[in-house]
Amino acid sequence: MPLRLLPPPRRAAAALLTPTVPHLARLLLSHAPSTPPLLLALLPSCPALLTPLLSHLLLSHSPPLPALALYRRLLTLPHFPVPETSLPVLLRLLARSRRYAHLSFPLLESLPPTHPHLLSTPALAVLLSTALSASAPGASFDSAVTCFDSAARVWASAGRAFGADELNALLRAFCARGRVAEARALFHRYCDKYPPDTRTFNTLLLGFKEAGHSQALDLFYHDAVLRGFVPDAVSYCVRMDAYCKKGRFADALELLDEMRTRENCKPTLHVFTTLIYGAGIVRDAARARLLFDEMEKWGVTPDRGAHNALMGAYVRARDLKSALAVMDKMERKGIGLDDVSYNTMLCGFQRVGDLEGIWKVYSKMVGSGFMPRTRTTMLLMKVFCENARPDLGLELWDYLMGKGCVPHRHALDILVTGLCCRGAVSEAYRCFREIIDMGMVPTERAFTILEGFLRRAREYGKIEEIRLIMKVAQLEGHQIKEETV
Repeated sequence: MPLRLLPPPRRAAAALLTPTVPHLARLLLSHAPSTPPLLLALLPSCPALLTPLLSHLLLSHSPPLPALALYRRLLTLPHFPVPETSLPVLLRLLARSRRYAHLSFPLLESLPPTHPHLLSTPALAVLLSTALSASAPGASFDSAVTCFDSAARVWASAGRAFGADELNALLRAFCARGRVAEARALFHRYCDKYPPDTRTFNTLLLGFKEAGHSQALDLFYHDAVLRGFVPDAVSYCVRMDAYCKKGRFADALELLDEMRTRENCKPTLHVFTTLIYGAGIVRDAARARLLFDEMEKWGVTPDRGAHNALMGAYVRARDLKSALAVMDKMERKGIGLDDVSYNTMLCGFQRVGDLEGIWKVYSKMVGSGFMPRTRTTMLLMKVFCENARPDLGLELWDYLMGKGCVPHRHALDILVTGLCCRGAVSEAYRCFREIIDMGMVPTERAFTILEGFLRRAREYGKIEEIRLIMKVAQLEGHQIKEETV
C-alpha cells in the first residue's frame, strides 16, 4: 500500500498568550545575539520553564551562546530562583561545541554567592566530561584532575560538601570512556581523602562492564567482596548486563537465581529490564515474556523501560505483530511512548522493508505531538528520501520547525538532496534558508548540492543570496561569541 501524505501541520500562533517552551525557544533564537526583553519578562513568572527551555535547545541542536547570555542575565535578577537542574543542561549545551567548551568552568567560577545550590554533582560531572573531551589525549588526565581539584576549592568557598558523590562523578567520567585503569588509579589516589561508598565500587564495576572486560570485572568484584564490599542489586545488575552483552545469558540467569536466595537483595525493576534486554540479544522472545510476567510476582511494576526492552526482544525476533501489541498496551496503560519506543519499532519495520509499518508508527508519533530525537529524525528522513518520498521528509521538517526544533544539519543534507532530485528545488531552498534563520550554518554538502541545482535552473540570484547569508550567519556567530565572552 503506498504511503499517504499527512495534512500540513498547523503553525502556532505568533502571539505568546501563554509561555510555552517552543515559543520561548523561537523567541530566544530569533533575537540573537541580544536577549529579548519579552523573554526576561516571561521567565520570572514561570521559572520552572528554564530547564525545559535549555533541554529543548540542547535536543534541537541550537547554538549555545544565546542560552548562555540568557542564563547570565537571569543570574543577575535578585528574585529569580534559578533551578539547580538548569546549570548541568547549560553546561552540556556549551560542551557539545568544542568552540565554546572553554566557557564552562569560568561560568561556574562566576556564579554569584547567592546561588550556591547550583554547585551540584551533575554540574561537576558535565565539567569533568568536558575536560576529558576538550583536551588532547595525553593531557586529558591532568586536565580532569585539575578540574576536579579546582572544583573542590570552589565548593569549599561556597560552603558546599565535597566527598564520595563527587569522587564517583570523577570515576564515572573516566569509566564512561573505557579508561578504567586510570579510574582505578584515581580511586586509590583519593579514597583516603574522600571515603568511598557502595556506589563507588559499583561505578568501577560498571566501568569494567562498559569496557567489555568481563574477566577483569569478575576479578575486581571478587577482590572487592574479600575486602568487605557487600554487593547490592546494582552490583548484580551490572554483572548481568556484562554477561548479556557477551551473549552469556545463561550465566546472567544464574545470578538471578542467586539473588532470589538472598535476604536483602531482591530483584529490582532494573534487574528484570536488563535480563529482558539480554533475552532479546539471544533472540529468545519467549524467555523475555516470561521474565516480564515474573516481575509482578516480585511486586515490581513494569515501567516504560521494561516495556521497551520487551518490545526490542520481539523486534529482534522479527515478531513485529507482538511488538506492536506491546506498544498499544503501553498507550492503553497511559505509560506513554518515548524516542526509544518509536525508534525500536521504526528500526524493526525498516529491517524487513515494511514501509506501511513505518508510516503507521510515524503517523502515531506525529499525531501525539511527540518530538523525536536526532537518530529517529535521521532514520525517518533517510527512509522517506531513499524511497522517493521527499514530500514526507518535507512534512517532517515542517513538523519539527513548527515545534521550535531545529533539525540536525545532516537531516538537511538528506532532505535537500531528495527534494532537488525530485525537482522541488524551491522547497529545498526554503529549508536551507530556515535553518540559517534559526542560527545554524548548513554544511558545505547541502550548499554544494543546492547550488548545483540552482545553477541548472539558472537561479543565479538565489545562488548569490545563499552565499551571502551563509557568510552573514558565520559573522553573526563570531559576534555573539565576542559579546558573550
